[in-house]
Amino acid sequence: MQRVLPAPCELPLFDLAASRRIEAQETARVPNHTLMRRAGEAVARLALAVAPHARRVWVAAGPGNNGGDGLEAAIHLLRAGREVEVTLHGDAAALPADAAAALARATAAGVTIHTTASLELDRADIAIDALLGIGAGRAPEGSIAASIKRLNALGARACPVLGVDVPSGLHVDTGNPLGPDCVVASHTLALLSLKPGLFTAAGRDHAGTIWFDALGTEPADPADALSGCAPTAWLASSPGLQRDGLTRRHAQHKGSFGDVAVVGGAPGMVGAALLAARAAQAAGAGRVFVQLLQPATLVPEATFSVDALRPELMFRAAWSDSAPGVLGRSTVVCGCGGGAAVHAVLPRLLSLAQRLVLDADALNAVAADTTLGALLIARADRGLASVLTPHPLEAARLLACSTAEIQADRLRAAQALADRYRSVVVLKGSGSIVSAPQRVARINATGNAALASGGTGDVLAGWLAGVWAQAAPGGPSAEVAANAATRAVAEHGAAVEPQAAGPMRAGDLIEALHRNAR
Repeated sequence: MQRVLPAPCELPLFDLAASRRIEAQETARVPNHTLMRRAGEAVARLALAVAPHARRVWVAAGPGNNGGDGLEAAIHLLRAGREVEVTLHGDAAALPADAAAALARATAAGVTIHTTASLELDRADIAIDALLGIGAGRAPEGSIAASIKRLNALGARACPVLGVDVPSGLHVDTGNPLGPDCVVASHTLALLSLKPGLFTAAGRDHAGTIWFDALGTEPADPADALSGCAPTAWLASSPGLQRDGLTRRHAQHKGSFGDVAVVGGAPGMVGAALLAARAAQAAGAGRVFVQLLQPATLVPEATFSVDALRPELMFRAAWSDSAPGVLGRSTVVCGCGGGAAVHAVLPRLLSLAQRLVLDADALNAVAADTTLGALLIARADRGLASVLTPHPLEAARLLACSTAEIQADRLRAAQALADRYRSVVVLKGSGSIVSAPQRVARINATGNAALASGGTGDVLAGWLAGVWAQAAPGGPSAEVAANAATRAVAEHGAAVEPQAAGPMRAGDLIEALHRNAR
C-alpha cells in the first residue's frame, strides 16, 4: 500500500472500462474470493493506521462487491478488537458470489450486521464507505443516499471517513458527483487501479488523501495496448523529480537559456503582461522582452519603459514586427491582458513564432476568428509548436459548447481541443490536464484553491514559457512542449503547497516558484 501524492513517478490511471478488465484479469489468476479478502484486509489496515485509537467502526456496505470489501474489512477490524457494526444495503440473497461469501464469513465471525442504520452510528470513531465503488452509474437514491448523508455528517464532525476504491456517488472517469449525494471522504483507498476521477474536477475534494493497493497482483504492462489495459491517462509526477539536466554549467551564459517575449497588456491590463514576463524571467529564461499592446495615440510619458520591480525585463514597442529569424528562435507568450488589440498581432505570431503559448485573450480571438484558427492548426505541419492554456470558459469558446459540457468530462474536452487545434493543451482547473494529439493525457495532482486568485493564470503562462525556452530542441516539438507544460503546471501547483488560508497573490506566487526552483 502506498500514499499516492506526491506522486513518486508518473502513475497510470485507468477508466471504468479498463479497471473492469484489470479486475477480470486478476480475478482469473487467483483462487476464488482471494482479491476481495485482500481488499478487505487492506481497508482494515488503512483504517487502523489513520484512526489507531478508534474503538467504534461503522461500515456502510452496498449490494455489490464494494460492499463485500467492506464486509471483509469488518472481519479484520473485529479481530483487531474494535466494535464493528455493518449496515448492509440491498437483498442479501442477491449479492454477487464473492460478496455473498464475505457476508457468510462476517456472520460466522460475529460481525454485527443490520439492514438499517442504528442511532448508535453517531458514536462511530471511523466510518467506512463501501456502498457503491466503481459500479455506480446514476445518482444514489433511497437508503444508500441516506447513508451517504450520514457518512458526510460524521465527516463534518471530524470522524474519519474511508472510501473503498472511490467515494460513493463519484464518477470514476470524470471526477463529477453523479447527483446531490456523494461521499466526502477523508481518505480513499484505490484498489487494483488508480482512477482518473480521483484526481480531476471535484474528485480531490471528495477523495481526501488517496492511497493505492495493487492487492498483491502483478499488473499488466500499462504501456501494452494489446493487453486491453492501456492507461486512460497518467498522473504527473512530483515536480522535484523532473529537474534532471537543468544544472547550469559554468561556461553557459544568458544566451544559453532562450529568449521569451510576452505580447499583451492592453490599457488597463498591463499587470497581466508584467506577471507573465516576471514569471518567465524567474523560471530561468535568458532574456525576456515585453511588448505592451498600447494604442499609438498614447502620449510618450504614459508608456511603460521599465518595470521598477524587475528592471531586467526589456520593453519593445513593436517586438512582434521583428525579423522572422528573431521570432523563429523565441518562445512567445501571447494574450495575457491583450484585449481586442491582440487580434492584430496574432497572424504574424502564428505564422512565425517557433514556440507559442496562447493564453486568455489570444484564445478568445482564435475562438472568434476561423482564419486565426486555421493559422493555428497549420502550425503543426510547419514544425511549429503551440501550447494553449484555457480555463474552462475559454475552452468552451474554442469548442463552441458550454462550460458545463467541458467540466462534465475534462479529459475528453482537453483531448478534443488538442486534436482540433493540433496543439498541446493545458486545461486549467482542479486536476489540470495536459493533452497533445495522439498522446495519452497527463493529470496534474499538485495545487489547491489558493491559486483561485487574479493573475495566477498569467503567471502559469509565463512560467511555462520560461521552462520551455530552456528545453533542448531534440525530439518531436509537440513532445518537448508537452513535457515542458507538464513540468510547469506541476511546479505552479506545488508552489502553493501545503495549502494555507486564503489565496496566493500572483506576485507572491512568482517568488514562491523561484524559491522552489533554486
